[in-house]
Amino acid sequence: QVQLVESGGGLVQAGGSLRLSCAASGRTGSRYVMGWFRQAPGKEREFVAAITWSRGSTHYADSVKGRFTISRDNAKNTVYLQMHSLKPEDTAVYYCAARPGELISIARSNYNYWGQGTQVSVSS
Repeated sequence: QVQLVESGGGLVQAGGSLRLSCAASGRTGSRYVMGWFRQAPGKEREFVAAITWSRGSTHYADSVKGRFTISRDNAKNTVYLQMHSLKPEDTAVYYCAARPGELISIARSNYNYWGQGTQVSVSS
């Protein structure tokens, strides 16, 4: 089992920045992919970004490319999502997720473990 706890959400004005954190515990190891997803009210949960623990390979949704950066601190078992130039349409609950292996997937069904989510609200 892997436990994931997100933090860092909040309310920010359009154009502002936030950094989300995801602390992993339990059966963690180097062969995991860590992902960030988000879900806005009335919408499906969608892929945002992912990173492999071992090599740090990354992949982003087109909607956040160039504005968001995913990174990891292996020593702290923590994954970060640095968000810049935030827009009102970025408002959502952001979830951290993990899947075994080293193959990045954008499908939420491929992730076995999920955090409880953290709210990000961007005002115009």
